[in-house]
Amino acid sequence: MSASSRGWHALRALSRCETTASPRVCAQCARGTIQTIPRRAYSASAAPTVSAVDPSASSEPPVVPVKQSSQHPKSDYRIRSGLILTRAPLLTRDPTPFEAAFYLYQKRLNERLISPFISSMWFKQDTPPQLDWNLKLDERKGIWAKDVGHYKPRGSTRWADEVPQGSRLADPELIRERLLEDATMRFSDDGELLPEQDRLQVEKPQPRRSEADEKNDVRRLDRAMDRTLYLVVKKGDRWAFPASEVRTEENLHEAAARVLQQAAGVNMNTWMVGRVPVAHHVVKPKYNKDSTLESKGSKTFLLKGRIFAGQADIKNNILGVTDFMWLTQDELKKHFEADYFASIKNMLSMR
Repeated sequence: MSASSRGWHALRALSRCETTASPRVCAQCARGTIQTIPRRAYSASAAPTVSAVDPSASSEPPVVPVKQSSQHPKSDYRIRSGLILTRAPLLTRDPTPFEAAFYLYQKRLNERLISPFISSMWFKQDTPPQLDWNLKLDERKGIWAKDVGHYKPRGSTRWADEVPQGSRLADPELIRERLLEDATMRFSDDGELLPEQDRLQVEKPQPRRSEADEKNDVRRLDRAMDRTLYLVVKKGDRWAFPASEVRTEENLHEAAARVLQQAAGVNMNTWMVGRVPVAHHVVKPKYNKDSTLESKGSKTFLLKGRIFAGQADIKNNILGVTDFMWLTQDELKKHFEADYFASIKNMLSMR
């Protein structure tokens, strides 16, 4: 059915309805009385609705607009930013007596569970390595492991794998000396047993305590190598982390980087861990008796950083720093004021 025929049927139906209501109206007159339904596009603005309520009849007072000032009131605090520069531990910590005894127990338990060691798979017959192995095995009374003591993992006494109280068998220093002694080759290339003065000694590892530890030099970074060190500076008679006021055009992390360079120089390879403070310290302002401000307070936000190389240099600093130290967590408590240490103690490392 075409569009014109559909429209004609609709017009005829409308004409019939109007003719029934008013029989004297013909189809031609009915066609002229059809009114076009007003339509509005979706993008057109809606007609304003007229409220029937008289605004003068409302009992509420008119709302007076509040004038907002573009100038903020001056704060009684100064915003400061600083950096907690740390040197990570270089060595693992010493095991506790319980941990040392547990490690020895695990080694002895491992000797009970593993398969027997077959030396012919690792050493050729009648070679210096095999002769050296057999000699050291006899000294250990047939025990394959080098750091479990005289413990036989097989036999009627295999259950006795605990060390008596007071024994130094689990001492890490004693185990280190025993391993170094066992690593020394005692036979020559010709298969002859070498005298002790002709044996090639194995190079010992560096000691855990450095020269700086012996001299208690708190300015060096090679001290307390199993602990975390923190850079602290002295300004006046007070020790604290390097910090200064934040400029209006700076963020906290930008101010912290600037403060580190101004206080400790540029001869350090450092890394800013993040842009979020890890600690803060608040000093309240002081007021006179008439409530006028005597001296402003301060809010110091401290960020965290790491040092990889270099050393602090305070010769040309512009922040009034007179001294610096690299201190551990326990030493910080001795040099910081009580309220300052209470503000930063929760972000310090465990060791």
